[in-house]
Amino acid sequence: MPKTDRPGAPPTRDFTVAVFVVAQGRVLLHWHRKLGMWLPPGGHIELGELPDDAALRETLEETGIAIRLAGEHGLDRDLPGEPRQLVRPAGIQLEDITPGHQHIDLVYFAEPRNNDAANAPVPEGVAWYDRAGLDTLPLTAEVRAWTDKALDTLDAPTTRVN
Repeated sequence: MPKTDRPGAPPTRDFTVAVFVVAQGRVLLHWHRKLGMWLPPGGHIELGELPDDAALRETLEETGIAIRLAGEHGLDRDLPGEPRQLVRPAGIQLEDITPGHQHIDLVYFAEPRNNDAANAPVPEGVAWYDRAGLDTLPLTAEVRAWTDKALDTLDAPTTRVN
């Protein structure tokens, strides 16, 4: 269905992911050229793709960094013959993109697979920011709230990384 303004019709919707990667008290953001703003890695969940896999793929594609998703599973088991337990997102939000089109955004927190990733070179337009650095960026209030929550959550001693 085309993503156009259709008066009276329900909006079209795509499922997307956003991933706030945290390491050493810093969060990873990239400059989104099309939107002209700093955002977490993320994007559309492809047809047939699991949300967890989309989060891993989008982060690697946009930043070059392999990650582990942080968070809980609905059940603490993954047994043969039973449903696969996916990581529970830190949040799910509905975002208006254009008139008549919305994104259902699954927001994840993650950590790099490489413990030293926060000190390794990153591609142009990708950077790690601590809280003071975040204060210097023109972030939307929503992105800043998520960066703060990700930093607070992943510094907590009870965080389980998958």
